Amino acid sequence: MGGEESTPARTPSPPKKEFDKEWRETSWSKGDRDRMVDELRNFKLSDPDVGQLRCLLYGPVGAGKSSFINSVNNVFQNRTTSGALVAAASGLSFTMTYDTHYIQGRSGEKRLPFAFNDVMGLETQKNGLHPDDIINALKGHLPEGYEFNPFHPLSDKKKEFIQNPSLSDKTHCLVSIVSADKISRMSVDVIDKMKSIRAEASRLKIPQVVVMTMPDKACELVNKDVRRIYYSKAIKEKMQICSNELGLPMNCILPVKNYHEEGMLDNDMDILILNAMTQIMNFANDYLWNLQQHAIQK
Repeated sequence: MGGEESTPARTPSPPKKEFDKEWRETSWSKGDRDRMVDELRNFKLSDPDVGQLRCLLYGPVGAGKSSFINSVNNVFQNRTTSGALVAAASGLSFTMTYDTHYIQGRSGEKRLPFAFNDVMGLETQKNGLHPDDIINALKGHLPEGYEFNPFHPLSDKKKEFIQNPSLSDKTHCLVSIVSADKISRMSVDVIDKMKSIRAEASRLKIPQVVVMTMPDKACELVNKDVRRIYYSKAIKEKMQICSNELGLPMNCILPVKNYHEEGMLDNDMDILILNAMTQIMNFANDYLWNLQQHAIQK
């Protein structure tokens, strides 16, 4: 007389952690890696008199600014380097002075056509780098070796202030460095500082990108295989948070895994670094070209 036995409810499958196809197409071949290296080595500037395209790196303490410089240098030297000193673990900024980091060419070659300035990290409230000093750097007012003071940015009354900076002194691309595993926990204070700096760069028409570091710490898929980075739903979500918080479009957010504990170079890490550098160089060179056109019209 009893009714039919009820079928137990099927446990829903956990949501997939990755997309079925790469949402940002990327070539991972060694041939493409070597091609990008050659293109960047031989990059032609819109204004050759500038010498190097100057990229200003800024962001929260510990986001990987100095590590990114070293990672780029690793790719072009084809070995591990340590030109920009990196703190192993610290809640305080390790970079204390305004220094230009050039990338050496092959033996007998001159410097490569781009250079980096790494500045003191942004912190909450009145700690860390004063935003006015980043704006001074954007405009080319900071001298080489300038020592940062969180409470007193460089005044135009000081003798070391560069009153009439050349185009070579100025920033040609502003690069925000944020870590993927911390972007959703960044303080409102630091985000507001970054937005104010971005607003001034926009007013000056300086191009901007975000280099999002440490994707391996934000996603287990990427930790196991860097090539899964554009399949990862977690990484795309982190990039969207980055876009929303800082106000840049997704195509200006460039995930990169910096060299940190690796003893040898890795082709896939190099590809991400080179993709980022190619976009940074193109943006910076476009900025130079636009300045030239305005100068011609005057």
